[in-house]
Amino acid sequence: HHARDLPWRRTRDPYAVWISEIMLQQTTVTAVIPYYERFLAAFPTVFALAAADEHDVLKLWEGLGYYSRGRNLHKAARVIVEKYRGEFPSDAVELQGLPGIGRYTAGAIASFAFDTRAPIVEANTLRLYSRLLGYRGDPRSTAGQQLLWDFAGRVLPASDCGRVNQALMELGATVCTPSDPQCPACPLQRDCIAFRSGAQHDIPVPKPRPAVTQVVEAAIAVRRNGRYLLRQRQPNERWAGLWDFPRFELSRGEESKKLGNTDSVRAELSQRLAELTGLNAAVETLVTEFSHSVTRYRIRLLCFQADCRSGSVQRSETSQWVRPSEFGAVALSVSGRRFARLLGGQT
Repeated sequence: HHARDLPWRRTRDPYAVWISEIMLQQTTVTAVIPYYERFLAAFPTVFALAAADEHDVLKLWEGLGYYSRGRNLHKAARVIVEKYRGEFPSDAVELQGLPGIGRYTAGAIASFAFDTRAPIVEANTLRLYSRLLGYRGDPRSTAGQQLLWDFAGRVLPASDCGRVNQALMELGATVCTPSDPQCPACPLQRDCIAFRSGAQHDIPVPKPRPAVTQVVEAAIAVRRNGRYLLRQRQPNERWAGLWDFPRFELSRGEESKKLGNTDSVRAELSQRLAELTGLNAAVETLVTEFSHSVTRYRIRLLCFQADCRSGSVQRSETSQWVRPSEFGAVALSVSGRRFARLLGGQT
């Protein structure tokens, strides 16, 4: 069975290993490859990343989601340069002291880049180890995690730990898959309790699915002299640090008014817009609507245009007026980018 040829497998550079591992959290391998290549081309070293402007880092992260990963990457780069003079620590415990680096990522950097004997449990090895051990409890519980991390440490040889960890993860990703595992092709089937007892389809116990909450939000493109208002998402909001059109959640009452172009809905939107931005604008037609999912929310987003009548945005660095031709240079949220394209800023 051949391992996949992935760009980050061809390097022992801890910086490159770290970038790939952070990107691979919550994102598929195929989606990550172009981002990884663009990111390393823009910031080839930890010094380049530490010196970068956060906006440029987020612009390259745009579309990957879970943006706190991008912001933590930037913060950690600065710590590595300031505290460690740009040299990554090779010790997993010390690596865990850096922003955004948990136990798994620390083990990956330590073992892949430095061959340190550091165990790894991530989605693929969690499943593989649960099956090998025939573990029928919840692998995400405290007891399950302790058992699996313990096991992960015990299976490591004295040397070549990075390659062994990668091989185990690869086995989980390509052979010991969530559904329909390829047990006949597995080199570890003789040592697998789940296989011996025919329990490979019941182990690990599935994660309980969180209930999805339906939400309706409005995004408003406020126009003034050929430019549109963009505001930067605040630290306490989703997509913090990225730019977006002013948007807010609609109450159930507004929703029940058919969300059409009724005057009362438009008046309500104008009032909410004024509270958020300080601008007095006439909300016009509904341009489009689309749905998107964020964690456990299913968001129906209604996109309106509005004409700015008067008022000025509260003076702060969190907003800017942008021409559609300049939208391409701004780090927008994914839904903001969709709306921006419709407004004629083909980027």
